[in-house]
Amino acid sequence: MKVLSLFDGISCGLLALSNCGVKVDMYLASEIEPNAIKVAQKNHPNIVEIGDISKISYKNGILYTPDRKYNIGQIDLICGGSP
Repeated sequence: MKVLSLFDGISCGLLALSNCGVKVDMYLASEIEPNAIKVAQKNHPNIVEIGDISKISYKNGILYTPDRKYNIGQIDLICGGSP
């Protein structure tokens, strides 16, 4: 499963999915708070940090960020906790 988490915080979405037994193949996290990103990366080193939600876009299976683009195909789940 490919997951896009918006306003990711410390990646509680990934923890919840893991606790429910859901296999996550790719977890893309949009977060801007540096301390939250540090905690998320320490606890879940395989997540892909994609930065500020206002600077990303997704079209035809490609996720565009300011730094690069990811050819990820279909996103299976979008979750988030906006402030």
